[in-house]
Amino acid sequence: MVKSILDSSKGNLNRSNAAAICLNILSNSDYRIRSTNDALARGKIKDARAWMSAALCYQYDCWSALKYVNDTKLVGETMAFLDSLTQHSSNALSMMVAYDNIGEDIAAWVPPKTERDGFYEKGSGGTELGFNGGLPSNLKTDVTVCKDGSGGCYKTVQEAVNAAPANAESTRRFVIYIKEGVYEETVRVPLDKKNVVFLGDGMGKTIIAGALNAGMPGLTTYETATVGVLGDGFMASGLTIRNTAGPDAHQAVAFRSDSDLSVIENCEFLGNQDTLYAHSLRQFYRKCRIQGNVDFIFGNSASVFQDCEILVAPRQVKPEKGENNAVTAHGRTDPAQSTGLVFQNCLINGTDEYMRYYYRKPKVHKNFLGRPWKEYSRTVFINCVMEALINPNGWMPWKGDFALKTLFYGEFGNSGLGSIPLNRVPWSTQIPPQHVHTFSVQNFIQGDQWIPTSS
Repeated sequence: MVKSILDSSKGNLNRSNAAAICLNILSNSDYRIRSTNDALARGKIKDARAWMSAALCYQYDCWSALKYVNDTKLVGETMAFLDSLTQHSSNALSMMVAYDNIGEDIAAWVPPKTERDGFYEKGSGGTELGFNGGLPSNLKTDVTVCKDGSGGCYKTVQEAVNAAPANAESTRRFVIYIKEGVYEETVRVPLDKKNVVFLGDGMGKTIIAGALNAGMPGLTTYETATVGVLGDGFMASGLTIRNTAGPDAHQAVAFRSDSDLSVIENCEFLGNQDTLYAHSLRQFYRKCRIQGNVDFIFGNSASVFQDCEILVAPRQVKPEKGENNAVTAHGRTDPAQSTGLVFQNCLINGTDEYMRYYYRKPKVHKNFLGRPWKEYSRTVFINCVMEALINPNGWMPWKGDFALKTLFYGEFGNSGLGSIPLNRVPWSTQIPPQHVHTFSVQNFIQGDQWIPTSS
């Protein structure tokens, strides 16, 4: 995985930084591909597809970052190499998908199809949507963080993370208890710190706060995260993570994750534009609160949000004026990638402050479920409550007709004044009942194999 990845829509760096970042991306992409080969030998095809999807994501990020570097012969040669590498990775991923869905009869293999083609994967997790899982209940604290550092506590969260063992065993979790208080810091959980757990005293009590933003010289959206996680198996509960960047900040991430098989529950993420960056791999969010306005849940991961509150917040400048807000912006670039954002049993609403603005002038405050950041953007809402602030069209375009024929925006069983299918844009889909289980926790992220079940 990567130490620093550029957000492909906006970048600002010099040539040497870009080269270093690309080396990180390519080397860690190779790590994922080699892991995929091992997994295939053991028959774990879903893991292989997830890891190759992430490798393709990192390669694309590297390629797109170079667009912002001065045009030189070396840059051109590197981009040409990345073009070739990305194509090979795409072909390999397509073959994995064909093998998984069709079997060993190579003559029957076809290019990857999506739900827009009427193709829904059956999955191996059954036909049930219900799933009851989250953090295990028997976690024991390894280290404690407190504001005054008394009694042997660490004074910062980052110090506690640094104390975690590198390359921890897959069955061993390192639990960091973070006592009530506001911790103003930037936290990074690196790749070699696996199975790290953050336990706080509750939303609004244990708060990690930062203010990095993409308006700062040399910073990309990826790097603005208050908390950024690379190590697999990350878990968190009972926290508020926020980005308090000011009104001229634009992109300012509160939480960013590249952690495969990660579980986040009872956590709050506060920001404005780009609050939660679910960048890659498989993630599970349960009973969380996520607040923002522009594209505030985004990335190219396979993530399921269960029983969460998704709240639109007022813009920071002239909030009474009116705006177009998108809850999600998914970044899938290839039809074979096993990525998407799935919302189950969630509430889509506005904060109390935002709803006061909305009800004064409902025609100027327009809110949509998502827009297509990339060509194969995939986002699904199942059995969610959508309040009146959601525009009847449901979804908004990115620019012109970009991705409107290739994206998949699906809905099923939703309720509330903002859920009525009648006026939805023609390029969204009401999911057929016989296919809705494709997007279960069990099938979409194989959660029954790695998320601890609740009693």
